Amino acid sequence: MATKNIGINVTPPEAECQDPNCPFHGSLSVRGQTLDGKVVSISTGTAIVERKYMRYQQKYERYEKRSKKYPAHLPACMKLEPGDDVTIMECRPLSKTVSFVIVEKRD
Repeated sequence: MATKNIGINVTPPEAECQDPNCPFHGSLSVRGQTLDGKVVSISTGTAIVERKYMRYQQKYERYEKRSKKYPAHLPACMKLEPGDDVTIMECRPLSKTVSFVIVEKRD
C-alpha cells in the first residue's frame, strides 16, 4: 500500500497501517490550520499536543506567554513518545474533542 499525497510538504511515515483515520494510508482528508507543538501525553489513538505562543498585550505594550493543548489523533503508523515535536493539521471531527491529526514528527 503506497502513501498518498496529503497536499502539504511533510515527510510521510515509513511504517504502514490499516487505520481508516490515517491521512497517509486511510481516507481522512486534512484541511485548515497547521500547528506545531510538543507531545505532552499519549493514550490509545490520541495524543495531547501543547502549543506555546506569545500574545501582545496592547495596554501594557508587552507580550505574554500562552499555551494551549490540542487533542490530536495519533495514526498507528507513527511511533511517538512524550516530548517529541510534531506538526498537527485540522481535519473533520473524529470525536467530541478531537479535530486534529498528527501528520509529521519533526526533528
